[in-house]
Amino acid sequence: MGLFLLKRVLTLIATLVGASIVVFLVLEILPGNAAQIMMGPDAAPEAVSALASKLGLDRPPMERYLHWVQGMLTGELGDSYAYSSPVVEIVLERLAVTVPLAFLAMALTTVLALSVGIYAAARHNRLGDVGLMAVTQVGIAIPNFWFAILLILLFSVKLQWFSAGGFPGWSEDPLGSLQSLLLPALSLAVVQAAILARITRSAVLEVMREDFVRTARAKGLSQRATLWGHVLRNAMIPVITVMGLQAAELLAGTIVVENVFYLPGLGRLIFQSISNRDLIVVRNCVMLLATMVVVVNFIVDVLYAVIDPRVKASDI
Repeated sequence: MGLFLLKRVLTLIATLVGASIVVFLVLEILPGNAAQIMMGPDAAPEAVSALASKLGLDRPPMERYLHWVQGMLTGELGDSYAYSSPVVEIVLERLAVTVPLAFLAMALTTVLALSVGIYAAARHNRLGDVGLMAVTQVGIAIPNFWFAILLILLFSVKLQWFSAGGFPGWSEDPLGSLQSLLLPALSLAVVQAAILARITRSAVLEVMREDFVRTARAKGLSQRATLWGHVLRNAMIPVITVMGLQAAELLAGTIVVENVFYLPGLGRLIFQSISNRDLIVVRNCVMLLATMVVVVNFIVDVLYAVIDPRVKASDI
């Protein structure tokens, strides 16, 4: 297990280094003056030069890259041009919204998808299976931002059960803050749950055709006992793979959904920073999202070995 984890950690570090190089090249090295972009085309040359010097754009690219990496490791990410505040403080404030939203959306996705997928597999080719798969097909076709608008029209405008947007803050109103995340989380979860439910159903059906399942049934185990005791663990490898990919999709989806619900999260911060030409914030937020995705994939790899020891053995 130690060698397996060491390989995964080294892969994690190498991936993060590669991601940082790509982000730096895209936002720092490509043609164009970043200071000119941030200040606009009508800015005075003296002001552009002063900002370029303040941002360190007059230094060699390698020195700027190493300075940025050092800042990420020490928590010194610089100051936002648009907000005139440290980037770390701004990002941490926005993560207090985005991280609970992503966790809530992933929890809803998992509960809905596993329930529907297992139920459909247990009733293969029956009415419940066909009906649920038809519903999931519709769910896959619905864009999450459009579903978010439908939720607002139904629960906020017509029924008036939830507010149409905004976030009161965890310190001000914890229950109200959680309530304000329910509709955004549901709009993110529906599409992902529809995809994961179909994957779960297919994985469970494939395992149920294996010889050891027939043997368990021949020994007198009920379908329920066989399903929960033997089938699920073997069917979880492809399910966890898709869940890892969906975690990344949920993080990216917050950029759109947070703007629909006017949530002050990381996604809305990225959108506002792009509009304000605040490239310092954009660069660090993109790298943070990339780091979160890579870490999620690392956790998925470790879960592979926990669920199925054959994965660990074959890797070693």
